[in-house]
Amino acid sequence: MSNFRRTQKKSTFREYTEAIIIAFVLAFFIRTFIVQAFKIPSGSMLPTLQIGDHILVSKFSYGVKMPFSGKVLIPVSDPEPNDIVVFEFPRDPQLDYIKRVIAVAGDKVEVRDKKIYINGKPFNDQHGVFSDPHIIPASSGPRDNYGPVTVPPHHIFVMGDNRDNSFDGRFWGFVDLNAVRGKAFLIYWSWDVRKPLLSVDRFASVRWSRIGDLLH
Repeated sequence: MSNFRRTQKKSTFREYTEAIIIAFVLAFFIRTFIVQAFKIPSGSMLPTLQIGDHILVSKFSYGVKMPFSGKVLIPVSDPEPNDIVVFEFPRDPQLDYIKRVIAVAGDKVEVRDKKIYINGKPFNDQHGVFSDPHIIPASSGPRDNYGPVTVPPHHIFVMGDNRDNSFDGRFWGFVDLNAVRGKAFLIYWSWDVRKPLLSVDRFASVRWSRIGDLLH
């Protein structure tokens, strides 16, 4: 009887261990190849994305990529202008940034007095917002006057929707396609993080109207 009980305990332990291992493998597979969750910590994409938004990012929109290296194993498509993408920050790959694609490889980008021009033509800018009416000259910084520069092969140029308050491609250059983690497509949770965590109003800070919004 004791041998039977020991065998039964071993069998139960093995079942739990296998279940845990399978769960971890599935979670890794989903996070690596299908979808990953991110939260928005800054206001660079206001008003499209609010601080406290939690979003889902499609990992396969731009192809199946090899973990860690970012090399595309099965190509699907490349990022296009106006896509919202999550990527490894070029100056520190440990950080994830989220911005909007403005131009792709081969495009000539120029910003003149806050207005964007792609290949010499005005960019159909439906998402950019401005909070500062002042124009900063190119000699003082690239925020309002930038370029012209040509996006190199296998790269994209990105900007935040909150154009006057976004640390983006105007300041640090281009994003390698291998560094792109995926395309943001859905807000699955959102709340006002300015309210204290233990506040009785914390539940009331949930932005119910934003949950389930598709990103464009």
